[in-house]
Amino acid sequence: MNFKIDTKEKFTVIELLDADLSDIMAVDLKTICLPFLDAEISNVVVNMQAVVTIDSVIAQTIAHIHQQFYDNNVSFVICSISAAVKEVFKKEELDDVLNITPSESEAWDIVQMEEIERELLEGEDFLF
Repeated sequence: MNFKIDTKEKFTVIELLDADLSDIMAVDLKTICLPFLDAEISNVVVNMQAVVTIDSVIAQTIAHIHQQFYDNNVSFVICSISAAVKEVFKKEELDDVLNITPSESEAWDIVQMEEIERELLEGEDFLF
């Protein structure tokens, strides 16, 4: 699997560079994403601009990774998906479960909002 990593202040962008993501790439995708759960900058944005097609195994793998991040109070946002990729997420009934944004800029906004939300929720523990 070809990819590029760009670390920002509050998140890391993983840009997937392969046009077609097949089921045999599912393990590679986990190997790329999951180590960020233990990284100093844990929030991840997956830019899928170059991806033209995915299969259902990859869609389910992305949903599983997404859930692992949120179980650990960390953001995982997917951005810049094609209509064909969006259709696979919709077919697998994942389009409403995943954080998907049209652009990387909007993904950054989601990460920022979730960071603020987590800080506010942590602060509530001290009010009682």
